Amino acid sequence: MGPDARGQQNGLGHGRRATCTVKVVDVPAWIDFTGATQVAQLRRAVTRKGRQSVEIVYLITSSDAHTAPPEVLAVWVQSHWEIENRLHWVRDVTFDEGRSQVRTGNAPRVMAGLRNTAITLLRLHGHHNIAASLRHHARDTNRPVNLLLTA
Repeated sequence: MGPDARGQQNGLGHGRRATCTVKVVDVPAWIDFTGATQVAQLRRAVTRKGRQSVEIVYLITSSDAHTAPPEVLAVWVQSHWEIENRLHWVRDVTFDEGRSQVRTGNAPRVMAGLRNTAITLLRLHGHHNIAASLRHHARDTNRPVNLLLTA
């Protein structure tokens, strides 16, 4: 890509319209990241119920313009957001993490790690509905142990 390459994606889903625009340039000399090849600005405009919100994210990547043109960078970021949203939504809603009483020392990080491990193990075993699979495993004390041993 040239000094200023651009890409755009449009999408509809979940009652909203999203437009993602990516501008990419070669890494300027003043950026001091070893291996950095490109810098990108990702602008995501979402319209939901007539209201628009804009999110701007800056990226630095070691992938060159042939490996990661703007369209590919947009797909990578979208995939990352999907993973983050799936994980955080489950932790927030299913595990009700926001109302946790665990607040001191390393305990909050440990609990988050345990929740992430539980979600990962359940998904690796083909469970898509984490809440239903938690209820299923809670009904028989051998099921969680078997899940751990067969992972």
